[in-house]
Amino acid sequence: MKQHIAHISLVVKDYDEAIQFYTQQLNFDLIEDTILSETKRWVLVAPKGSSECCLLLAKAATEEQQLRIGNQTGGRVFLFLYTDDFWRDYKNMLDKKINFTIKPHEEDYGTVAVFEDLYGNLWDLIERKK
Repeated sequence: MKQHIAHISLVVKDYDEAIQFYTQQLNFDLIEDTILSETKRWVLVAPKGSSECCLLLAKAATEEQQLRIGNQTGGRVFLFLYTDDFWRDYKNMLDKKINFTIKPHEEDYGTVAVFEDLYGNLWDLIERKK
């Protein structure tokens, strides 16, 4: 048997501002943007070179969903972005005004820093030790 996680739903305020952030600020690819109704779209983004798992940008449709924007995990790091060149990506993200809440440091597993997306969700940027 083989299984894998295909998509992770990320609640957003607005499709277009989220697409802009993920494609322009984080340099992700827009995989799909399909209109499903007047208010709903199927929007997938993924890091360059990634094929296993995409973010499904899901526009908040209810008041309860709107309350979750930017804090889907109660303040914990939510997503983990692995890279093959930490310092290249870190510098590019700084140049694009990405806010890092924890500066780069070394851990047993590699180099890591914590950054916020446009809504305040926390991410780890990680390069694993070889």
